[in-house]
Amino acid sequence: MFEPVLLKNIDAPDGHLLSTYEAGGGYQALAKVLREHTPDEVVDLVKQSNLRGRGGAGFPTGMKWGFVPKRADKPKYLCCNADEGEPGTFKDRIIMESAPHQLVEGLAVSAYAIGAETAYVYVRGEYVKAIRRLEQAIAEAREKGYLGAGVLGSDFNFTVHIHCGAGAYICGEETAMLESLEGKRAQPRLKPPFPAVAGLYASPTVINNVETLACVPHIVMRGAHWFRAIGPDKSPGPKLYCISGQVRKPGLYELPMGIPLRELVENHAGGPLPGRSIKAVIPGGVSAPLIPEGGLEVGMDFDSLAAAGSMLGSAGVIVIDDSTCMVKVATRIIEFFHHESCGKCTPCREGLNWAVKVLRRIEAGDGAPGDLEQLEKLCKGIFGNTFCALGDGAAMGLRAALAHFRNEFVAHIDERRCPFH
Repeated sequence: MFEPVLLKNIDAPDGHLLSTYEAGGGYQALAKVLREHTPDEVVDLVKQSNLRGRGGAGFPTGMKWGFVPKRADKPKYLCCNADEGEPGTFKDRIIMESAPHQLVEGLAVSAYAIGAETAYVYVRGEYVKAIRRLEQAIAEAREKGYLGAGVLGSDFNFTVHIHCGAGAYICGEETAMLESLEGKRAQPRLKPPFPAVAGLYASPTVINNVETLACVPHIVMRGAHWFRAIGPDKSPGPKLYCISGQVRKPGLYELPMGIPLRELVENHAGGPLPGRSIKAVIPGGVSAPLIPEGGLEVGMDFDSLAAAGSMLGSAGVIVIDDSTCMVKVATRIIEFFHHESCGKCTPCREGLNWAVKVLRRIEAGDGAPGDLEQLEKLCKGIFGNTFCALGDGAAMGLRAALAHFRNEFVAHIDERRCPFH
């Protein structure tokens, strides 16, 4: 029987307080690693668990930590990416609002493992409540000796700073986030060098997502075998799924990694609205290519979704029913990416601009023969030719819409109107 661990205090009105967190075993993982483990042993434990990053890329967390040089002539930094700008995603906000100490402890254990004494939490600026809860949690933890100089009587010193973003989706990309932290315009960097070698202030830096860091204390206390026993071996552990769109019970669900998408949508989220049927589901935020109703048996994990031509991404599940115009969906998604493009790469900046113009023309009933081929050509020019994955996500999403619902695009052009509206 699966028992939630990340959201166990989500409904408690005082779940954000230190007293509640301590009563449930909070900060015991930090005390344990300081008392019983070397930093290398903590890194090895996370490697054994096969925890993969919950921010979207799914890169093995322990491996990322292992890339940090053991000896460096500059300080090491830990950065938490809490920008969460992916549409359909709200899991990190709930952790920060409902269980902020879970994140703070995860930061402390992770910083100890990589040899960092300073951490920055880059938070989406609109998350006012989450920011206040984090500030309160950091103050409580500092007062009790979980942060500051000589944490819990050890020789480990650790400080956490909060940095509020200014509404840029591109800051979800790790190097653009580092640029913003340094006071520069948020644009992705060319890699290599990778952040583990030259990140914040050209120093060794590890960047992890909120949910990723929140998993770390549970791995320390329950063991790597416990974590690997949940879900598929290549993508194990508990997972937070954000469900929104045209579904009966939208919300945040903690379930095992690898649960079938159909079970997630129809059983846990209650299925489509009365009188409607599911047309498609976006499984991982709008960067993830949509999956038509016939493919919903796919498992919600990194490898299964990749094999199905999509990706888990941020696990922002958006349900689309049969009343929805897929041309309008595609147009809105590409408008979003065009608006949020930082403009650094010509294929992304110019390609998305033209894609928006063509899609708006088709949606308005002014489409022309050759428009769909033009969109496919634009996707080809964007995909794989940009500094970061923003352009790739846009191109993959548009390609999927064209592949699975081409008939709707053709109908818009032939009938010179939207058949749905």
